[in-house]
Amino acid sequence: MRASTIRAWGWIHKWTSLICTAFLFMLCLTGLPLIFHDEIDAALNPATWEPANPGGMHLDLDDVLAAAIENRPGEVPIFMSFDIDRPVVNVTTGARADVPGNEMHFASFDLTSGDLVPPADAGESVMEFLLQLHTDMFLGLPGMLFLGAMGTLFVFAIVSGVVLYAPFMRKLDFGTVRRKQSVRVRWLDYHNLLGIVTTAWVLVVGLTGVVNTLEQPIIDTWRAAELADLVAENESVPAGEATASLDEAVNAAVLAAPEMTLQFVAFPGSGFSTEAHYAVFLHGNTAVTEHIIAPVLIHAGTGEVAGLRHMPWYAKALSLSRPLHFGDYGGVLLKLVWAALDLVTLIVLGSGIYLWLARGKRYSREVLS
Repeated sequence: MRASTIRAWGWIHKWTSLICTAFLFMLCLTGLPLIFHDEIDAALNPATWEPANPGGMHLDLDDVLAAAIENRPGEVPIFMSFDIDRPVVNVTTGARADVPGNEMHFASFDLTSGDLVPPADAGESVMEFLLQLHTDMFLGLPGMLFLGAMGTLFVFAIVSGVVLYAPFMRKLDFGTVRRKQSVRVRWLDYHNLLGIVTTAWVLVVGLTGVVNTLEQPIIDTWRAAELADLVAENESVPAGEATASLDEAVNAAVLAAPEMTLQFVAFPGSGFSTEAHYAVFLHGNTAVTEHIIAPVLIHAGTGEVAGLRHMPWYAKALSLSRPLHFGDYGGVLLKLVWAALDLVTLIVLGSGIYLWLARGKRYSREVLS
């Protein structure tokens, strides 16, 4: 590789790294506890609530819906969602199905008795703070897009670092650390070694992180295109009365999308459905596919399946990027691996800053010696 080419790649590596490093530090530091989000939540919020009938038969969804309406007389159901690890059903109600979010009421019900479930303790707020900081720095979509830009620079820094590795190490064996040289040269060798052995992981985490920052535009596009088409195809169906059993409607949706699990229900008139249909959203039943969603429209008057639409490729890419980014699809062992690699990345970032600050007139000669 020509000297001019090396200098060009070195310029790319230097400036892409310097611009994004501070934000990458923040993302690595906040991402470390988020890898163990579930375990930390369990420690901060030890389970105190127990179902009225542990191990007992679950009520059908029509009974839970009746309890929710009785709890909020005069309101209509808008959404129904389901806890993963507790027999709890969450019901959102409002004066109308199309009320804005700040006018909705959220309540949880014991699936074994229909009793109200007390709200969760506030201990989770620590993890919610870290997640919000990690996701958008409390700036909403602009913050997400900014972090996506930093993630893109990080990917360029990784690629340029890989390109530079061969010419910079051409006179040294792989993994060499020149311990008899200056402190800065030793840290240069550690920086190169740790960076090259973690390349595949940081590329995966960096690219999936960039995809995750596009969550809102991707979901909006999906809603405006694929989901809107499914709703539009059925908007002309007369509304009538919602006389069909909700429980039977959900069962019909599950049969229409095998290998998937119930996630939530949007009632007729809500933003995710039509005036005449339940929109039953199902998700994959494995740790990797649990964010892949398939909506099924069920006519609220007849209980018949009106349509099903699978997520497009770009929405599936978003759904698959979440578990890959946090490493939460393979149990505690995989989380420990992700945490270890996160710590190594912090060392690489820190050593890069040190090398920049400690640069000297003999920089190029020492690096290439």
